Amino acid sequence: MLRTLWTAKTGMNANQDKLDAISNNIVNSNTMGYKKIEVGFKDLLSESLDRLGNPINNKDSVIGTGTKTSEWYRDNTQGNLQETLLTTDLSIDGKGYFKVITLDGNELYTRDGAFAIDGNGKLVDNRGNKVELNYLNGYSENNVVFNKNNFLVDKKGQVYIKDNGNFTQVAEIPVYSAIGDRAFTSLGENLFTPSPGVEVQRTNDFDIYQGSLEGSNVDIATEFSDMILTQRAFQLSSRGITTADEMWGMINNMRSR
Repeated sequence: MLRTLWTAKTGMNANQDKLDAISNNIVNSNTMGYKKIEVGFKDLLSESLDRLGNPINNKDSVIGTGTKTSEWYRDNTQGNLQETLLTTDLSIDGKGYFKVITLDGNELYTRDGAFAIDGNGKLVDNRGNKVELNYLNGYSENNVVFNKNNFLVDKKGQVYIKDNGNFTQVAEIPVYSAIGDRAFTSLGENLFTPSPGVEVQRTNDFDIYQGSLEGSNVDIATEFSDMILTQRAFQLSSRGITTADEMWGMINNMRSR
């Protein structure tokens, strides 16, 4: 009886975690560059049924003690690219992240390319963090001033500035990647930091498209289907607890007579 209660309780907790992840995905389905959260399930301790007082036919039979969720991780499948025609909007087709530098000097990563030009003529994200550029050919932050009409970014991240009708390369936008679905840890607001022990390296496995943004990779139909299944599993576990509680009540009533 106690095993039944424990198994049902762990099942409810696991399915609640799954519902939380699904809710987070649905809320962010329209967030540019968002990567949906996946939750796995794994068994808790299992033991053999082949012991005194348990008549069985199969000596290999086992009984579990419930389930729990694994750590949340991101599905890095690419979302659809959506054309915006804004020169400051950039999207990555392929693997990798843009690097941004926060006001306090921290290096963070994002797939959200909804950038802008600040009052100093620098390329920043919508939180004011500076987008990392590698300046070339003697150019630097001190002698390059961007506006929304004077720069061009090609597919490989080469940045050109228009001067007297001619385009001159002044910088490049590096793209970074790391191995594994759990290589980056979410900090919220579409910003990520490398997980402990993960080495982040530049990658060339990408194309950058100016004038477009990457949508989220959330499939609403799939999320709602998963939500219904998870709710049914939660209800089943809840009924298990109710049934076990009723049986305990019956036993207590019998003992009191």
